Amino acid sequence: MTGSPYALPAIALVTVATLLIGAYGVRFARTTSDFLVASRTVTPGWNASAISGEYLSAASFLGVAGLVMKYGADVLWYPVGFTAGYLAMLLFVAAPLRRSGAFTLPDFAEARLGSRRLRLICAGFVVLIGWLYLVPQLQGAGLTLGTVTGAPYWLGAVVVGVVVTANVATGGMRSITFVQAFQYWLKLTALAVPAFFLLLVWRGGGTDSLTADDVPVFPAETTVDVQVDVTVTVVEPVALVADGLVDGTAVDGPLRWQPGPHDIAKGTELTFPVGAPVPHADQLDALDNATWAIPLSTGGGHPEFPLFATYSLILATFLGTMGLPHVLVRFYTNPDGRAARRTTLLVLGLLGVFYLLPTVYGALGRLYTPQLLLTGQTDAAVLLLPGAAIGGLGGQLLGALVAAGAFAAFLSTSSGLLVSVAGVLSTDVVGRGSVRSFRRAAAVAGIVPLVLTLQVVSLDVSVVVGLAFAVAASTFCPLLVLGIWWRGLTDAGAAAGLLAGGMLSTGAVLITVLGGARGGWLGVLLAQPAALTVPVAFFVMVVVSRLTARRVPSDIGRIMVVLHAPESLGVRRP
Repeated sequence: MTGSPYALPAIALVTVATLLIGAYGVRFARTTSDFLVASRTVTPGWNASAISGEYLSAASFLGVAGLVMKYGADVLWYPVGFTAGYLAMLLFVAAPLRRSGAFTLPDFAEARLGSRRLRLICAGFVVLIGWLYLVPQLQGAGLTLGTVTGAPYWLGAVVVGVVVTANVATGGMRSITFVQAFQYWLKLTALAVPAFFLLLVWRGGGTDSLTADDVPVFPAETTVDVQVDVTVTVVEPVALVADGLVDGTAVDGPLRWQPGPHDIAKGTELTFPVGAPVPHADQLDALDNATWAIPLSTGGGHPEFPLFATYSLILATFLGTMGLPHVLVRFYTNPDGRAARRTTLLVLGLLGVFYLLPTVYGALGRLYTPQLLLTGQTDAAVLLLPGAAIGGLGGQLLGALVAAGAFAAFLSTSSGLLVSVAGVLSTDVVGRGSVRSFRRAAAVAGIVPLVLTLQVVSLDVSVVVGLAFAVAASTFCPLLVLGIWWRGLTDAGAAAGLLAGGMLSTGAVLITVLGGARGGWLGVLLAQPAALTVPVAFFVMVVVSRLTARRVPSDIGRIMVVLHAPESLGVRRP
């Protein structure tokens, strides 16, 4: 299963351009403030493009399309929540956070509540969320390079890890601002241009089979190279030709599968005739197209409690956005609170345009690349669609453009995550905020998730990123909302809420990632924990703060004025 022969040169071109633009930004990086927050001089237009560039990650570029392909209308809440989260940020966080004068989230926590211990707790969660978010970026890079060139999985992860670490360590925030702004527009172009031609092909073919009642079928004779061991479910008899190990038996010739599960070993080659129904990987329900298109029919993979799963997903993505350290750190780079609000408004528009596109790829993937439902590698739909639907030289060139855009997604998001993690490590763990300690921290921040990525191959990138959003929503969202808008928050209350929400959500993440899916209420709470963990975090923060009211900072009045008064009044953090 490979893509365009032009993909590797396109990926190499994007990588070189990233390094060159990063090198240009190094010229402007001299002080610690340059490395951490670009000396707070980034204009709203540049910052909005850079935020959009780093925010549109592997989950956005590949994962959303893959989830739509598998689960249909239910997972459209992913892009809606990813975008709408900036509305909450615009209303509640952006301007006060910039006025706080903080460099990092732990810096804000200590400035607001005067607790060094709280600062260290926040630093731990910044690192956790950053690494949890970095792993799927590197995983997506391995998937992309392997899909389009046949290269081993580890190579793409290593390339992105090395390039991003080099850029961040040498130029910090100054450098990656230029890189991320460029990469947003590249990613938008890389999805929009092929999508235009894909829609022309779809309409020109006169097919409306997405509204048919039957399950997806192979549009032509299709050969599938199985790259990992997989169990598939067959709902009706299927005739095929196999070469490899199937159901524990070596096969080299015609085969007929009866309804039920069938085991396929890595390296097996399967050839299906035109019109054959597509067997589905065992973790996927064999949805007919009518069910796939109806909201609340699958619950995004949780058909037992679809409404709860949907609300929990909305809560995680909507509130998690305002708790993502790599997004928040970019608001520290604005000149003032007014510029931060303008930046957020521009981001809403840029993300809204982009998220129209992955849905198109997910829907058309069921028509033109249904074999991905068999292997479970639906994250590759965006990469393979141009070649499968258009073919020829045009399909190959468009496939190369998509591959370049995908690599840009991994590079830009990984850069932002690495800056946020390195900033916290350099100021709170391995040094005292100097340029030298920042560079050492960047190396540490890049190596750890790379090692983790090399141990993980088969996780859905959007699922892992969604879990990172759940952790962010359960920790930093309550801290920011209550810290900015409620005078009664105390350091003890904030710490208790962070630990309660963080431990519950992190535990759910670890069980889901390491232990697999579970049924019943326990299964849906573990897979989509935000509906439980976010209210718990808010409740614990409020209750413990009430019980420790004597610990409210003595200068709370001055702090609240700094957060909410317009800059024109001249009130500043001391």
